[in-house]
This record gives sequence, structure tokens and C-alpha cells, in this order.
Amino acid sequence: MTYADAGVDIDAKMRALQRLRLIARGTFRKGVLTDIGSFGGLFDLTAAGPLRHPVLVSSTDGVGSKLKIAFQTGQHKTVGMDLVNHCINDVLVQGAIPLFFLDYIAMGKLDADVMIDVVSGLARACRDSGCALIGGETAEMPDFYRPGEYDLAGFIVGLVERELVIDGSRIASGDVLIGLASSGLHTNGYSLARKVLFERRGLKPESRVPELNRTLGEELLAVHRSYLPVLRGLIPGGAIYGMAHITGGGFTDNIPRILPRGLSARIDLGTWPVPPVFTYLQAQGRIAGDEMFRTFNMGIGMVLVVPLHRESEVARHLDHMGEKHYRIGEIVRGNRRVIYEPGKPGQPERDGALPAAP
Repeated sequence: MTYADAGVDIDAKMRALQRLRLIARGTFRKGVLTDIGSFGGLFDLTAAGPLRHPVLVSSTDGVGSKLKIAFQTGQHKTVGMDLVNHCINDVLVQGAIPLFFLDYIAMGKLDADVMIDVVSGLARACRDSGCALIGGETAEMPDFYRPGEYDLAGFIVGLVERELVIDGSRIASGDVLIGLASSGLHTNGYSLARKVLFERRGLKPESRVPELNRTLGEELLAVHRSYLPVLRGLIPGGAIYGMAHITGGGFTDNIPRILPRGLSARIDLGTWPVPPVFTYLQAQGRIAGDEMFRTFNMGIGMVLVVPLHRESEVARHLDHMGEKHYRIGEIVRGNRRVIYEPGKPGQPERDGALPAAP
């Protein structure tokens, strides 16, 4: 009996890895010292430029049940982009520029075409950010995953000068909150979205929704955007005192992660346009407003904390970059929580920036 008889085809894996190696090499940047296939990826930090006090910032994440949409539609390239961009944003909020990335893909039976699609997405997002895909792991585990399904995780390392680390310590009462638009659900809230749309409402990824002007599959697979291109130019100037990547936990749980003791964040509802996908989800699922704000990004994927005297400077930069941005609130005295304030006339009160669930 052989390993192949048990469901693990090493020869097929090695053939696939030869193709993956070529894709990953296309992301290599100055500083990469090893080829794909080494026991560990090596990176020369001096290639990142002269730094007085370099600090490494690392993060890891997955795509969550957004993968289920990829399985249903057979579209696998975008989830790789989702993963890289999510990880980039997680180190960016501390001021770091990405250096290199590693991935982990696990499936019950190796499907070379699916692997190529996923890694092609990873590589595209890495190239776009100047981040090298220097290694990873592909695991074939028979009987562990359902046919056609896989899991995907990523690991990123970025670099920042110590004096430019953004840790929220300078945040003070009176600072303003600037929200940057998201591109959709990003990679969070999919378990609830799938429950509402597919299980409760009986819809399918190919269902076309007039309110969205596209199919559910197209909407739910919209790529989690990276904020690196528009923010990297702001970091050296020190105008950003804090950044919150609005992921799992929404506004309610993510903004307090960057707040010093004695401070809270006031969110002024109605100060930005909530994309139709969120109003549609709330109506279809009869979801309360507070649950929406603790599950989804509500159209704001990144929140910047900026001192009042530098708000116009930051706004000019964002305008120059063509970035949609909104003044969505202010830092106030409190106990490290988010306070939702009533919106403009016609907007709801404390239940969120959406009409109350029917």
C-alpha cells in the first residue's frame, strides 16, 4: 500500500508546486534570499532601506466562510486577494509597510487548477503592494475536508521605523474620526449573510438582486480592498494617531482596540452613505441595528483618528488620492467604547444608521 492509496498523491503535489513556484517568483523583491521550496523563507532586512530603529510587525488571518461563496461559484482567484489585503491592512494600522507573506492551503484532495487560481490571487495582491510571497504550505488531508472545499490562511510581516509606530497612545479627546469606504462585506459577517440569504431566503449566488444591480455571488465576492496605496504617504508625516481596520466585530469591537484608557469614540450616524448590500441584508434578515454594527463594516473599512488641527491636511491627501472619506465622529471622554449618536433628519436614532428592522 502507498501514500497515494491513502489519498495523498505526492507526485501530483510536486507537479503543482512547480507551477506555483513560477507564480510566486513574480512577487519577489529586493531582499528575498531563498526560492520557493526551501524549509524557510529568508529575507534581508537591510534591503528595506536604512532605518535607525526598525520594528517588525506580524499578523495572521484567514478568509472565513467567504470561502463558501468561492466553492459555490467556482471562483477562486479573488479569495487569495482578500487574504493578502486583509493581512496588509492589519499591519498597516500600526504603521507598517508589508515585506513578505506566506500562505497555508489545505484540502482533502489536491486540485491543481484550484490551487493555481488561489495562489494567482495571492500573488497579484502581493505584487500590487510590493510584498513578496516567499513561502507557504500545501496540505492534502483525505477525509478531513468535503470534496471541493479547502481552507486558506496567511501570515504577513511588515516593517516600520520605531518612531513612526501607530499605537493609539497619542489619541486625545477632540480628535476626529475619518472613515474610508469599504468595497463591500470585505471578509467578515459571511456566516450571518449566508444564513440570511441562502438558508432563510432560499436565494443562490447566481440570483440577481435589483437592489444591488448584480448577482449575490458578484456582490459577496467583491474583493476586500487594501488601504496601503492611499495611506502609505500619510504615515511618515505623523498625522495619523490611530487606525482601526473594521473587520470581525464591526465598529463596536474594533475601534476600542486602539483607544487609550479614559476615552471613547462617538460615531455620528448618517454621516456616510451605507451601501445597499447592508440595507438589503438587514431587511432580509430582520437584523437589529446594533447587531449590524457589531457584525459588518457598514461601508467603512478603515477608521483614522486624526488631531483636529491636521484634519484638513489628511483630507487634502485623501482627495489627491481620489479616496472617498467621511468625517464620521470624534474622540470623547469615556471608558473605551463606541457611542452611537443619532443621525441627520430621517436617520434612525441609536439602533444604527439604517431603518429599524421590520
